[in-house]
Amino acid sequence: MKKMRFEDKICLVSGGSSGIGKATSLQLAREGGKVVVMNRNEEEGKEVVAEIKAAEGEAIYIKTDVGVSADVRAAVQQTLDTWGKVDVLINNAAMMTFKPVTEILEEEWEKLMAVNLRGMFLFCKLCIPHMQGGAIVNVSSVHAHQTTGRVAPYAASKGAIEAFTRALSQEVPIKKLRINSVAPGAVNTPMLWSNPNVQNGTEETEGAVGEPEDLAEAICFLASDEAKFINGTTLVVDGGRLAAL
Repeated sequence: MKKMRFEDKICLVSGGSSGIGKATSLQLAREGGKVVVMNRNEEEGKEVVAEIKAAEGEAIYIKTDVGVSADVRAAVQQTLDTWGKVDVLINNAAMMTFKPVTEILEEEWEKLMAVNLRGMFLFCKLCIPHMQGGAIVNVSSVHAHQTTGRVAPYAASKGAIEAFTRALSQEVPIKKLRINSVAPGAVNTPMLWSNPNVQNGTEETEGAVGEPEDLAEAICFLASDEAKFINGTTLVVDGGRLAAL
């Protein structure tokens, strides 16, 4: 029987109802966590909560657009009103665009940065005062290290996530809180298969496509006490993809 690493811990997961976020929400719940599932799709979010409860876990759903500051603030406040604290924060929600830089509208750039960066920043800012001995895991991407054309805003945001993670880890004592990130490679999610660069072969995925559960395991490791001496770093979880590029 797997160790209950998150027993009675309050765990927030943005983008928590699909792909990597769903797998992480379910894994946290299986290991005793009380999970706050956050996303925009109410039907999907409630389905994940129902699945957790059917397995005798605890979870709530909060409809949240992480690109809207008021939604982020409301989600944190509802969590505190319900459970009074935060132990684990998983910043997973993200979006991509697929255009050359010369064709990207300012409002498209700003929307992506609001979802991928500002939402993460606000969750960290608002949760940290209520965290003690917990962990934050920010979901980056191998695109922060090696990328292709037509995804420059996404790659820039993921590089910024890793820099933010390193800097924030220096502001908070490790005994209070650990802050790390994971950089997934190609993962079997709708975001991967809807990527035009993947569809046309520009971005090669053959031989190195992981499952959402593979990333959930890595995320939960970094969020657990097993990783108590890991801080301010990025764990690349890509099946060796970067090494082959």
